[in-house]
Amino acid sequence: MDLAVRLLAGTPTHEGRDPALLRRWAEAADAFGAALDPGPRTARIVERDDGLDELLLARYTSRPATVEICTDTVDRAERLIDELGWRSWYPVGSVRAAALAHESAHEHFHHRATRTALKEAIGHTALRLGRFRVLAHVAGAEEIAAHAHARTVCGLGRSPLLLTAALAAAVGAPGREN
Repeated sequence: MDLAVRLLAGTPTHEGRDPALLRRWAEAADAFGAALDPGPRTARIVERDDGLDELLLARYTSRPATVEICTDTVDRAERLIDELGWRSWYPVGSVRAAALAHESAHEHFHHRATRTALKEAIGHTALRLGRFRVLAHVAGAEEIAAHAHARTVCGLGRSPLLLTAALAAAVGAPGREN
């Protein structure tokens, strides 16, 4: 959960927010994503091999509904798992499966009802007028929920957020070796 809190804390709109509040939001987003019904995936899947340049594993675009999987980044993540001794947490093939599940969650968030349900789960109020309340969007919450969804759907031992952070550190380091 610490990585999720750090993700929120590193988001410009959350500068100076109480760490306990960020933890509550992260926990709510994580629980929401873990409980999100996988449902059918309707986006088409396209493979590309230039993700390491952008440190991109996968991306969902809504028009047309497409998931781009970056095979070079998937391969590098699989090698990194072996290098770090994390295979018990991330079985062979789980990087691609988790990327697809993660982007499937983003496909769900493209629908208003799912975004609204996440806002309700987090409970951050933007405006209150008497008994009327407007819920706020929490930047970063969808990303945390998507990682939790992937962890749950794929039965992973750790959140893909941990692997994402390790991959960023390995690939983003000076003199990196892809």
